[in-house]
Amino acid sequence: MPLKPEAKQAIMAEFKLHESDTGSPEVQVALLTQRIKDITEHLKEHPKDFSTRRGLLKLIGQRRRLLDYLKKKDITRYRNLIKTLGIRK
Repeated sequence: MPLKPEAKQAIMAEFKLHESDTGSPEVQVALLTQRIKDITEHLKEHPKDFSTRRGLLKLIGQRRRLLDYLKKKDITRYRNLIKTLGIRK
C-alpha cells in the first residue's frame, strides 16, 4: 500500500531540510511512520494477513535503524523528530 503522491509531497514538505531534500533521515522516517500507521489500520481490519504483518515488521526495523543513525549523528535532530512524530523511545 504505497502512499498517495499528494500525501507523500505534504510529508516531504513538512520535514525537508532544504529545498530539494527527499532523502534526509527525517524525511525517510516521516514517510515510514505514515506507511506504518496505514498498515497498522489495515491489520486491525484483517488480523490474519500475515504477509502484511511481516512487511510491517520490516518497515519498523528500517525506521528503527534510521532513528539510531540519526541519534548517533545529531541527538537534537533526533529528539525533535520523535517529538514531532509522536514516536515512543
